Amino acid sequence: MAVTYCLSRPATALVAVLLLSFGSVAASHIEDQAEQLFRSGHTNNWAVLVCTSRFWFNYRHVANTLSVYRSVKRLGIPDSHIVLMLADDMACNPRNPKPATVFSHKNMELNVYGDDVEVDYRSYEVTVENFLRVLTGRIPPSTPRSKRLLSDDRSNILIYMTGHGGNGFLKFQDSEEITNIELADAFEQMWQKRRYNELLFIIDTCQGASMYERFYSPNIMALASSQVGEDSLSHQPDPAIGVHLMDRYTFYVLEFLEEINPASQTNMNDLFQVCPKSLCVSTPGHRTDLFQRDPKNVLITDFFGSVRKVEITTETINLQQGSEIMESSYKEDQMDEEPVEPLKYAEQLPVAQIIHQKPKLKDWHPPGGFILGLWALIIMVFFKTYGIKHMKFIF
Repeated sequence: MAVTYCLSRPATALVAVLLLSFGSVAASHIEDQAEQLFRSGHTNNWAVLVCTSRFWFNYRHVANTLSVYRSVKRLGIPDSHIVLMLADDMACNPRNPKPATVFSHKNMELNVYGDDVEVDYRSYEVTVENFLRVLTGRIPPSTPRSKRLLSDDRSNILIYMTGHGGNGFLKFQDSEEITNIELADAFEQMWQKRRYNELLFIIDTCQGASMYERFYSPNIMALASSQVGEDSLSHQPDPAIGVHLMDRYTFYVLEFLEEINPASQTNMNDLFQVCPKSLCVSTPGHRTDLFQRDPKNVLITDFFGSVRKVEITTETINLQQGSEIMESSYKEDQMDEEPVEPLKYAEQLPVAQIIHQKPKLKDWHPPGGFILGLWALIIMVFFKTYGIKHMKFIF
């Protein structure tokens, strides 16, 4: 008995040590998860998406912007935190063969206009002045909430711009332009006014890298579709509507974002590689020297996704109190409501599944004037063969 007792004491001590070590490992794992969750320091996400081009031949620029809009909404940023600026309404353009749609792929499977698009600034509202006012918050008091960027010093902001540009400028509506100096000064005002925590700037235009050369404010990461002296090329021509559907850089960014989900651990370094020169033809660029964190530690969802404020408490909250009353009122409300079809905006086929599909076979119809030309040919052959004298036998 004495030997058994002596052996049991070390075994008990060993088990206690193992339990303590397991508990400490679990606690450290929980701490690491919490640190990873809050490491970016932001509590909310915003997106400002801008298409600066008018006219039907710039269809692709509207499709670019709506594609990014669709992706950020799918990843959790609500419309209340998105400022969407479209210089032209391609969905309602008389040349659009399929009204109320904007497609980003020539198979016409992916309608990026969707069922619930909320355009905040449209047509001639999309100006350099309005864009700068949105960024800096210098807008009239009568401006509705949907047209405001209500960010703070804990906000991560995605700013996406597309249109026609050159070395150091981006055109708005073919009538005015914003320079890289004006844009850099606007970002500095945002930083001084504590309107962002971190900012991701993406631009798809010719010589796009020139637009971030003058940035000097902290916590800004910038990406561009082309270097200075290079053009940003279009992609996906569609003979049915006579224009290109997207730009190359945004097309491959969209394809990349289709693989991202809200819990994804994909980082910004992966985004830098989505469109090499072999695909884009131009040379995409990025700038990270103003950004404090290493891009490999920055999740894609830090800018393209959304976070919610979480308050941790050790107090016990009783959720059973009054549950029967709430349940009965919920049933009554459910009976009163009419059945509504769920929106199918985010349920479309992802680009990754349809990008290599063959175009659908369309019903063949004779081209315009074909029947008239055929009859003209028949009459010419008849006259050449029989002459006018035989016409009396026909009429």
